[in-house]
Amino acid sequence: MRNTNTPIAAEGYPFIAGFAAVTALLGLPGQYLHPGFFFPAGIFMFLTIFTLFFFRNPERSTPGNENWVVAPADGVVIFSGETTEPHTSTQMEKISIFMSVFNVHVNRAPISGKVLDGFYTKGKFYDVRDERATFENEQQGLVLETATGARMVVVQVAGLIARRIVCYAKVGDLLTRGRRYGLIRFGSRLDIYLPLGTRVKVSMGQKTVAGETVLGILP
Repeated sequence: MRNTNTPIAAEGYPFIAGFAAVTALLGLPGQYLHPGFFFPAGIFMFLTIFTLFFFRNPERSTPGNENWVVAPADGVVIFSGETTEPHTSTQMEKISIFMSVFNVHVNRAPISGKVLDGFYTKGKFYDVRDERATFENEQQGLVLETATGARMVVVQVAGLIARRIVCYAKVGDLLTRGRRYGLIRFGSRLDIYLPLGTRVKVSMGQKTVAGETVLGILP
């Protein structure tokens, strides 16, 4: 998988380099021609720093128990409850995590297991806190199965600002719990569907840390 042991996610390099280059190009005329160039240079310097911050890729320490499902994303829990998972039409426990532009956006595998299926749905870009986003927004999902046969679904949902979903995992891949498997650019949501009977350990409004926060314990 990409972005292992890199402080900045590789997907951010083009943005960082572009903003830094424009900052330099505007800064030089500001120094030698007219100080008015410093204002736009300052704007692009801010964008460079913010982009570095947005694409940060910190290391995480994942709990050892393989029955513990860890959060796939940094953010805050905006939904927790039983519902029908749209792709498999199965009743499951659903937890939704909202990622603001200030959260780390690298996504991590919630469990260790095999990717049985993957699906991509091209769609709209509603605010991810709008319930329509579940069915109508652009999304990328994976169906995972653990060594003990437990199945779950994890879905990256694009949002109002987020317009680019990146998923490295493919059907047949073996994922390791807590390892990076993708990201979404500039604010979005992660939905995770767990088997009924899972002991949910998070509550509405709780903050999560990808790869560390325990969402639930498998039955």
